[in-house]
Amino acid sequence: MIRQTAVLCIAAAVLAVPASAARQATKVTVTATEFHFKLSAQSAKAGAVTFVLVNKGHLGHDFKIDGKKTPVIKPGKTATLTVTLKKGKYPYECTVPGHAAAGMKGVFTVT
Repeated sequence: MIRQTAVLCIAAAVLAVPASAARQATKVTVTATEFHFKLSAQSAKAGAVTFVLVNKGHLGHDFKIDGKKTPVIKPGKTATLTVTLKKGKYPYECTVPGHAAAGMKGVFTVT
């Protein structure tokens, strides 16, 4: 009887956790202009991070971090990139030739 009660209590506890309690991706807006990125946050907790690239410049730009990147997007357009990151520091850059060298790069920290 005690064993059945314990199983029922565990099952009830699992069912009581709302679906919204699952960890959602952290959203970071990345605004691209010539030749600069402005991130809405410089760091995030470990896990899924969604980078929303918004091109407010006059040239095409992309965003690369942890070996993954958005397509090159035209001015006025938006692209989304979700990556799962562990604790550490992650360099990011625009891979359009010459853009990173002109300043479109930085380091994102995951805690």
